Amino acid sequence: MAIFEFKLPDLGEGVMEGELVKWHVKEGDPVKEDQVLAEVMTDKATVTVPSPKAGRVVKTHGKEGEIAKVHQLLVTLEIEGAAPAQSAGHGAHGAAAAPAAAVAAPAAAAAAGANGAGAPATKVLATPVTRRMAREHGLDLSTIAGSGPQGRVTKADVVAALEGGSEKNVVAEKAPQAARPAAPAVSTGRADERVPLRGLRKKIAEKMVRSKFTMPHFAFVEEVDATELVALRARLNAQLAAAGEKTKLNYLPFIIKATIAALKKFPHLNANFDEASQELVVRGEYNIGMAVATPDGLTVAVVKDADRLTLAELAQETARLGAAARERKLKMEELTGGTFTITSLGQSGGLFATPIINHPEVGIMGVHKLKQRPAVKDGLVVVRDMMNLSLSCDHRVIDGSVAADFVYEVIKYLEKPDLLFLAMA
Repeated sequence: MAIFEFKLPDLGEGVMEGELVKWHVKEGDPVKEDQVLAEVMTDKATVTVPSPKAGRVVKTHGKEGEIAKVHQLLVTLEIEGAAPAQSAGHGAHGAAAAPAAAVAAPAAAAAAGANGAGAPATKVLATPVTRRMAREHGLDLSTIAGSGPQGRVTKADVVAALEGGSEKNVVAEKAPQAARPAAPAVSTGRADERVPLRGLRKKIAEKMVRSKFTMPHFAFVEEVDATELVALRARLNAQLAAAGEKTKLNYLPFIIKATIAALKKFPHLNANFDEASQELVVRGEYNIGMAVATPDGLTVAVVKDADRLTLAELAQETARLGAAARERKLKMEELTGGTFTITSLGQSGGLFATPIINHPEVGIMGVHKLKQRPAVKDGLVVVRDMMNLSLSCDHRVIDGSVAADFVYEVIKYLEKPDLLFLAMA
């Protein structure tokens, strides 16, 4: 028999920790390979962490409700045979495999060593922009935990420190008043109720603050005459029904296809922004995020390689992901790797809104209520099926003219949906 120390694996891009929501095992329990050990909630969703080996649980590390860091010891197992060389590498339903974890662990240790007692001092990794930002606010970079590659301190980390995200170890180099003052406490009346932010709602709050304070948002809104789209959808659904197919098309597959056609013309919107290197990473794949309202809060599920799916396949995949999100059954690979996000509240979508960008993406498109209203066509006032699109962009890398041209490209395909068949790969 041998002891195997299983550490919390990578949970997704930019995810450094998660809340231990529920243990599924206790000390002394026998476990099978791939048996669920625990549920961990990240800022994206709740994921299950499976056991990489069969054996017996010697000890669980951490209590429900506590925060577990990536590559932190999670479970000690007793297994048959000799202990394997790698102790942290079995993914959490699609999380990174052993090589990635093995590379990341030394990096995390090196970052920790910069502040650890008795450890040799090391140079803090940060870009000049980040260093200047910290200096201007009187912050000591060595006291801020870096979330970038190899423990690099990013601008987002500095913003989090200023907002209180690293309050336990932020030290001012200048006078205390250089840092942003703490928000005043809110008094409570006799009939009031305090509802603490916990779980996914707390993670959503943290991510939204990070996105808004890191990215300079701007929005562009335009209306769409979707009359021809409504007619095409009705015809295709009638044909599917006549063929005995159970699939029914809603509008999202058409919107995804129109968005991909526009992204191919404006590739800088199909991108992520690397805060650590200050580079725009233009993605070669089209992994479209779809915002899903769940009982715990908003979750973004990712339709992978959406450009390769037919309209019917997109309808099936979006329905599957939506159901999995509401039932808390999404896998980690279904929550990561997004290149552009679409958010829609359907008939509750209102006239328009300014959605917050799903960091580290650089754009998000809101789809709003589709309803009949008067419009001018060929000089006449007629009733048309109309809706609005709103696009929020990161102004650091996307200009207003590009955003406007992108939206009009999407509108072109929605107003003349037959063109989609020419644009599809």
